[in-house]
Amino acid sequence: MTSTDSAPMKVRIGYGLGTRTELHDETYGAVVDALESLGFDSLWLSEKISGEAPDPLVAMAYGAGRTTKLKFGMSVMVLPGRNPVVLAKELATLGTMSGGRLLPAFGLGAVDPIEQQAFGVERSERAAIFNETLEVMRKCWTGEPFTHHGERFRYDGVVVRPAPKRMDVWLGGNAPSELRRVGRLADGWLPSFVLPADAEAGRAEIERVCAEHDRSIEEDHYGVLIPYSFGPVPDVLRKLLAKRRPDLDDVTDLVPDSWEELRDTIRRFVDVGTTKFVVLPLDEPGDADAWVAHLTEAADALQPLEIG
Repeated sequence: MTSTDSAPMKVRIGYGLGTRTELHDETYGAVVDALESLGFDSLWLSEKISGEAPDPLVAMAYGAGRTTKLKFGMSVMVLPGRNPVVLAKELATLGTMSGGRLLPAFGLGAVDPIEQQAFGVERSERAAIFNETLEVMRKCWTGEPFTHHGERFRYDGVVVRPAPKRMDVWLGGNAPSELRRVGRLADGWLPSFVLPADAEAGRAEIERVCAEHDRSIEEDHYGVLIPYSFGPVPDVLRKLLAKRRPDLDDVTDLVPDSWEELRDTIRRFVDVGTTKFVVLPLDEPGDADAWVAHLTEAADALQPLEIG
């Protein structure tokens, strides 16, 4: 896949920690250090209030303070239920302090009664709140005083600084409504549990919606999160995938089970124009030494695929 000026697209590979991660102690620092020293592009933090996963904002700030090159993103951070001005200030500060290494990615939140209670937002209200929250945050990031009179938020002359030099917002999802939201609002697309054919079709729909709204997404801002497991896919995840993707005869097709299969999967995504990858181990190493050994193997197996 090449850009319009025939320059090679930049293929980049980062690591993700899912909502089931237990990497919330001092081992996290060792993993961050290893990702930086091994030359991985980025680290993505998931959010689950009721789970063991660390708070993404705190974990990103801690990681950014230990590193100079590694980028940090969320996969994803829940917007409905947060104060948009306060969050915009926090992210602008982190993005500026880290030298632009922040990759914000947002979602509506899990369809989970416990999580919904934690954020205090009814399921039926999430989409509308999400849209308005993101609108307010983008106004905050201009660094100029703004006025906003919406259904849920009202501001007159509010200004948020520092103003980040750039703040590209990534959204996920592959459902029709989610693809339309990406086309209307996002600067990048990062779905999960999709196949290359899904990514190709989803991108076509996103570009169609972008055209309707007289906007575009940069060629190299199409990515995918790929979970992998070198053992059996956990039953709980298998059931979740079956519910999420009833169209697939075998949901394990979404989960590569070897370095070779993961490499092949990345190549097939590159063939349909996907260039940014977040790989996520479903079976996490048990301690710092095991993590470092695993990431060293991953670097040998995956980084030769990077381009540009």
